Amino acid sequence: MPRMRRKADLPTKVCASCGLPFTWRKKWERDWDNVKFCSDRCRMGKGKVA
Repeated sequence: MPRMRRKADLPTKVCASCGLPFTWRKKWERDWDNVKFCSDRCRMGKGKVA
């Protein structure tokens, strides 16, 4: 069984909508290269800058 990773060791990106950093999530494992937004709220309001 693989060892657990610390959250600090996970890759991060900056949200295209709000500009805040967010970290990798298991549900984004297969599609991490295409993830641009930190949440559904940011994705729906992608034309607005906070």
